[in-house]
Amino acid sequence: MADSFPRQNARTRNFTLGAPRSFAISPDGATIVFLRSRGGSDPVTCLWALDVGTGQERLVADPAELTGPGATDDPVEKARRERVRERAGGIVAFATDEEFSVAAFTLAGVVYLADLRTGGARALPTATPAADPRPAPGGGSVGYVSAGALRLVRTDTAEDRALADPEGAEGVTFGLPDFNAAEEFGRTRGFWWAPDGSALLVARVDEAPVQTWHIADPANPAANPAAVRYPAAGTANAVVTLFVVTTSGRLTAVDTDYLAFPYLITVSWTETGQPPLVVVLSRDQREMRLLSVDQHSGTCTVIRSDTDPSWVDVVRGVPARTADGRIVWTADSGGAKRLLAGTAEQHAAGTAPPVTGTDLQVREVLSVDGDTILFTASAQDPASTAVWSAGPDGLRAVSPAEGIHSGQLSGGTLLLASRTIAASGADVRVLRPGGELGRIGSLAEQPRLPAPQPALGYSAGQSRLRTAILLPSWHEPGSAKLPVLCDPYGGPHAQRVTSSRDAYLTSQWFAEQGFAVVIADGRGTPGRGPQWDRAVAGDLAAPPLEDQVEALHGAAGRCADLDLSRVAIRGWSFGGFLSALAVLRRPDVFHAGIAGAPVTDWRLYDTGYTERYLGHPDFSPDAYDRSSLLGDAAGLTRPLMIIHGMADDNVVVAHSLRLSSALLAAGRPHTVLPLSGVTHMASQEEVAENLLLLQVDFLRAALEIG
Repeated sequence: MADSFPRQNARTRNFTLGAPRSFAISPDGATIVFLRSRGGSDPVTCLWALDVGTGQERLVADPAELTGPGATDDPVEKARRERVRERAGGIVAFATDEEFSVAAFTLAGVVYLADLRTGGARALPTATPAADPRPAPGGGSVGYVSAGALRLVRTDTAEDRALADPEGAEGVTFGLPDFNAAEEFGRTRGFWWAPDGSALLVARVDEAPVQTWHIADPANPAANPAAVRYPAAGTANAVVTLFVVTTSGRLTAVDTDYLAFPYLITVSWTETGQPPLVVVLSRDQREMRLLSVDQHSGTCTVIRSDTDPSWVDVVRGVPARTADGRIVWTADSGGAKRLLAGTAEQHAAGTAPPVTGTDLQVREVLSVDGDTILFTASAQDPASTAVWSAGPDGLRAVSPAEGIHSGQLSGGTLLLASRTIAASGADVRVLRPGGELGRIGSLAEQPRLPAPQPALGYSAGQSRLRTAILLPSWHEPGSAKLPVLCDPYGGPHAQRVTSSRDAYLTSQWFAEQGFAVVIADGRGTPGRGPQWDRAVAGDLAAPPLEDQVEALHGAAGRCADLDLSRVAIRGWSFGGFLSALAVLRRPDVFHAGIAGAPVTDWRLYDTGYTERYLGHPDFSPDAYDRSSLLGDAAGLTRPLMIIHGMADDNVVVAHSLRLSSALLAAGRPHTVLPLSGVTHMASQEEVAENLLLLQVDFLRAALEIG
């Protein structure tokens, strides 16, 4: 008997298993290395290589064939997977040397080195558990982290030694990212090789100032609670400093002015003969500096300083350098996020020329190949993200305008990954200047579900919100009124309305249960420019909620079959916060809510995210009060289900427990579904499946659907 959609969705990890990902292209463009499991329900990811010239794929390393004596429960690896929301097993990350002769990765805390030319992998005799192995650019050695020390192992002699060691200092590590860097700023690494392999830039993280929280497992009372360092809003962050560390073990402190600029955002050190570039950010996130580092003295030169009265955006992929020495950056200008490329002197003088106009919103810089910059941007429609190139031949789109596209460019080889409304899964094409060479195949399963046909449009209100409406495949227009399920995320950093079929699979399943599903991206969501992003500054509650109401009424104006007397809302994380907010503050509009892992009191959420939007709680307490759910608990008059993983170390379960306590104190009935052993992402197959089924049962009962 075929699986139901909830079961298939859970078993395939949202249809990601078997799909190729994590691509890297060799400098000569001849080889593409990537990760993929052997099938759509196989959670063990393998390392593969594609010969661009022949189009032949080779299996380089299969975890099933590798064994090692390492630890199976490495807390560093476990934390890294949680920060990047990794749901698969096996080889989930790798790094190569400059010539793509070898790739390093870990399995169960053991470092393996794979031969990319002949295939096969061998374990290196390192300290265990080990994390984040990265070969030297010229090969011959591998840097990695173990027990908080940055270590170096020779691949020929097996000599293994510490380059930077905390020497027992509690809470101190070398070579790892801090919590904010990994969770909020997209930096998942903590050391960077010099292009000539003679030294590394290494982050030192001291977590001693950060408060310790304890996450217990109530289902196993004999187990000790896990102690985690969590920098909640208004509390101390980790102290992050930077060092140049030579392969002989000499440490030189880099003067990044970390007291004024405590957030180390990224490091770029990839060009021989060019100084490394470092980006740092102030605690209030209103000033970002781009620094050039003298690797011998550790002194820094400020190349440019960007400021904003609300916050300065962190854009992935910058800084970077072109072959002619220009520094690639982004800046807000004319209502748009624009791409810049100029010399250090031009950046310092504020005259770095823009590459893009005000008609594009730059999302991410993907790669730089010679003097060609590859990046993603949205044009008029924020639901689509196209790939663009800017180089000697000018600015041009290299992907279709519609859809969600990404890619890489190296040695003239372009890899283009595209998702569209027309089909499920990503279409991964390999192109050279002469045309398409082939595709990298996907082994992912196809959803057993009627194909989503979202009706995309804009609301008629002042905000013109991008909205999608999904109806049951069996519904005949005008035949009956349908209860409505709003299904938003609705906050910064994430879009739900995109030109990709896969974005609507779960929503379509809810539609098949008899709902008209409405999805809307309100103010603060990406893709519509700096002013749109900053509309939530100082208030994460009112603008997002107002926008969901506007989108709902706009959808009803477009589709007469929506029954506004029966409206529910569901969401996870920020969407969970928004769902609870909706039934608490607008019960006239929303008649039931499901809040998954909701932030209920922003004073309990991390500094990097929360202070960006609400400021420091000591200086802007009103912003926190406006955005808290706890003060609204006495007003609950609608059915509310709260779902939370007890092991969540991102939005800790205290959020839901405090809301539940406030509701109980006010005598307001509600439902709480605790998930034992579950973190911020429910990856357990049975849990993920039954979560969907239980939500439908709750919604039917709450809206009195027969």
